[in-house]
Amino acid sequence: MRSGVVAEFDSADALERAYERLRDVGYTRLEAWSPYAVKGIVKRLPPSFVPWLMLLAGLAGGALGYLVQWWCNGINFPIDVGGRPLHSAPAFIPITFESAVLASSVTGFFVMLGLCGLPRLHHPVFEVDGFERASVDRFWIGVDDADPRFDADLPEQLASMGALRCARLPGGGR
Repeated sequence: MRSGVVAEFDSADALERAYERLRDVGYTRLEAWSPYAVKGIVKRLPPSFVPWLMLLAGLAGGALGYLVQWWCNGINFPIDVGGRPLHSAPAFIPITFESAVLASSVTGFFVMLGLCGLPRLHHPVFEVDGFERASVDRFWIGVDDADPRFDADLPEQLASMGALRCARLPGGGR
């Protein structure tokens, strides 16, 4: 959301009611900022694909770790020690597990970093007076002006829903 209207609420319940009412009216491009997760809004979010990516990366990392060990110990540089087999699966388990955990966690970290849009040094919503309280005790909702239902009387609608104040994002315009 680069431009649009943001509104401040004093409680999570007021934010949740406004979010639901805007959804019911037909707004689709909404964002909410709060100091903690608001369950009513979190439940309406689409399911995340991040766990599936992490699972795939973990399986690929584990397979790669196992294959590297097998290739190094059984094919590239086989050493016969006391007649033990060159391919010993139980000996490969710790590195396989660690490779899976490493690949999964690195994938999760970078995917979440990208999905959150970080590192973000500047966003137009940071210029709204009082927005810094979104991480302390205030709740904000934003409607992108690219939303098909966006119109000029949106601030009045948000005020009727209990918004303490509404602001137009700087630099935005339609």
